[in-house]
Amino acid sequence: MGYGTDYTNGVIAVRERKLLGDKLFRLPEMTAEEVLRTLAENGFGAGEDPVTEEERALDSFIREYASTEADRAYFLLPRDYHNLKTLYKAGRLGIDPALMLAPEGLHSREELEKMLETDPPELGEDATGAQIGAAFDRAMYRALFSAAKYRPDLKKLLRMRVDMTNLLTACRTEDEALARELFLAGGTLKEETLLKIFSEEREGALAGTGYEAFYAACLAAGKPPFTEAERLLASFEERAYFGRRFGLEGRDPFLYYVFRRRAEIANVRTVLVSLRAGVPPQEIVKRLSGVK
Repeated sequence: MGYGTDYTNGVIAVRERKLLGDKLFRLPEMTAEEVLRTLAENGFGAGEDPVTEEERALDSFIREYASTEADRAYFLLPRDYHNLKTLYKAGRLGIDPALMLAPEGLHSREELEKMLETDPPELGEDATGAQIGAAFDRAMYRALFSAAKYRPDLKKLLRMRVDMTNLLTACRTEDEALARELFLAGGTLKEETLLKIFSEEREGALAGTGYEAFYAACLAAGKPPFTEAERLLASFEERAYFGRRFGLEGRDPFLYYVFRRRAEIANVRTVLVSLRAGVPPQEIVKRLSGVK
C-alpha cells in the first residue's frame, strides 16, 4: 500500500518503543522460559513461537508501509530466491521442501514453482550444491540491483553486501578457481583484489579498500566458522545508519527501523536456540549481531 513518509515515520516512532534495545543482551543470562516471558511482556511475538510471529508481523509492516517497490524488493525478494533455490534442490533430490522454505516473500510458492517450470536455471545434472547456490545468488543480485536502479542508497548497501560476501567466499575456500566461479558481480572490489587473498600479498590484500576491519575478522578466524565476520555482515546495514540515526529523514527511518527489528528477531532466535543447546551465556553474547 504505502503511506506518506510523515505518517509512516509517526507509526515507526510508536513501534520503536517496543524494540528490545539493551534488554536483548540480558537475555542470554536467563533460561529459555524466562526469555519467553520477557518477550511476551515486551510485546515481542506471541505464543510458543514468538520469533516466527514477530517475523510475520514485520513482513506485514514492510508490505503495508514500504513507500516504493524498491524497498519491498530489498527486504522481501531475497526470500523468493531462497525459496526458488530450495524448490529447485528439492526437485532434484525428490524430497519435500516444505520444512526448508522461508516465509513468503513477494511471490507465493505456486508462483515460484511456475517460474521454475517456465524459466529453469541453466545448470547441468552434475552441478554441485555450491554451483546451484551461486547461480541463484547471482540471479538474486541481478534482480535486486534492477529493483534499486533509481535508489543510490539501496545500491550502496547491495554493493557492500556483495563485497563482504565475496571476501568471505575467498577466505572460505583454498581453491582460487572455485572462488572465481562463485564470486558475485556488482561490488566495488575488483577480482584482482580479491585474488590477492590467495597470494603472498594475503595479509595486506584489502589495504585501502574500506574493508580492512571485516577482512581482519576473517584472517583472525583463519578457517570456518568465521563467526565475527558473519556477525559484521549480518549487522552492516544497521551499523551504516546507526551513526546518523538522530538525523534520518524521508525513507531512512523506515529502512533503519526494519534493519533494527530484523536484527533483533535474528538475535532472539540465536538466544533461544543457543540456550536450548546449552551454550554458555558469554558465548551467546558473542554470537549476537548489531550495535552493542
